[in-house]
Amino acid sequence: MTIHYEELTLDKTAEVVARPTSPDITKPVPFWAYRRMGKRTFDLTAVLLFLPFAALIIGGLAACIALLGGAPFYTQERVGRGGTTYRIWKLRTMVQDADRRLEEHLRTDPAAKQEWDHTQKLRNDPRITPIGRFLRASSMDELPQLWNVLRGDMSLIGPRPMMPSQVTLYPGTAYYQLRPGISGSWQVSARNESSFAERAVFDTSYDHKVSLSEDMRIFVATIRVVLRATGH
Repeated sequence: MTIHYEELTLDKTAEVVARPTSPDITKPVPFWAYRRMGKRTFDLTAVLLFLPFAALIIGGLAACIALLGGAPFYTQERVGRGGTTYRIWKLRTMVQDADRRLEEHLRTDPAAKQEWDHTQKLRNDPRITPIGRFLRASSMDELPQLWNVLRGDMSLIGPRPMMPSQVTLYPGTAYYQLRPGISGSWQVSARNESSFAERAVFDTSYDHKVSLSEDMRIFVATIRVVLRATGH
């Protein structure tokens, strides 16, 4: 897939950080014990408790996707902690020729290309299947990432996973200090409204206040976001 992006400048990044709605990134990094050991323990405990229920949901949704045609699961490379790469797992939400459709859509629709360049997402994405729209709105397409959490590739709470081709769009460094998360501060605060570059502000804020209380706050906020079904 061809990824279209714009070159970021220091001035543009500074504008993002200076916005009054940006999270506070001035606090020192606290709670090292939780960061080093407790967070992983929290991830494993929560996943193992939820896994039997999640497996039933994933199995049912995978069967529905398969009945409609095509493989039910989708895997793609993502950047992990320290800049390493791993394979992320999702329920398939796109048509089989998704890459070709995206390239054609961006080539013929200037407004869509501008939206893609800004957010790396499309509100009206021609690649998404009908069941895929439901899965994305409810975030259920990301349930297979519980496997990535068990493997240690990801955390329940952390930065939004980034594709290798998007690294040049990301102006910060906090992402590389953390495991990517199924949910996180960006996902529950500016899920569809912020630019791709603004993710760095949310990641830096989270990096400065990683704690059990912060993870629980984001976890509860994630439930609210999922129930509102506002994703795309």
